Amino acid sequence: MADPKSDYTEIIVIRHGETEWNADSRIQGQLDVDLNHVGMQQAAAVAARLSKEPKISAVYSSDLKRAFVTAEIIAQFCGMLVPVKDPDLRERHMGDLHGIVFNEAAKIKPEAHKAFVSLKRDQVIPGGGESLNQLYDRCTSALQRIAKKHRGERVVVVTHGATIEQLHRRGSSNGMSAGKVLNTSVNVFHLSEEDKWSIISWGDLSHLDGVDNGQVPSC
Repeated sequence: MADPKSDYTEIIVIRHGETEWNADSRIQGQLDVDLNHVGMQQAAAVAARLSKEPKISAVYSSDLKRAFVTAEIIAQFCGMLVPVKDPDLRERHMGDLHGIVFNEAAKIKPEAHKAFVSLKRDQVIPGGGESLNQLYDRCTSALQRIAKKHRGERVVVVTHGATIEQLHRRGSSNGMSAGKVLNTSVNVFHLSEEDKWSIISWGDLSHLDGVDNGQVPSC
């Protein structure tokens, strides 16, 4: 239920759990890769954490499997909610770099790699890839849209590393990105009526204590 006294929406932005391609440093972009065993553990751990916190009103997710399965696990723990797919929450389209191990990209696809490491925010990646500006516009508009729909509520958004970096850029006071975003890290934003963004907390991984030794929370 919305809080009529609140003029902001609290959005908990979470990166999906680990995939084998994450573990191999292989570029996923918008290719649809499944969570691995560790990723499933991570998703259960962050879901168990959120279930003990104040009520979640809705769960939104990228439509890519690694994010949506993470979102489904969170929704199951948090009152059997039905996650809403939003393609605007997808990872950056990486064009010709899709499927390549990152350390080999400069040799295999030099032009695409050069575009990827460029400091120009309007630089697209050959092969249909997005520029950082395109990604920024897409994902910040999506979060703003979700915030307006859920004013006074607390919602979860499950998305991807590069996407979250651009959300951080929008929310930070200096307009800078956050750097590397880790799997199932919890990042809390407040979005107000005046389209003002605030970052409340960043990169929290406390829920992963014990995941590596097989202590997986049950539903």
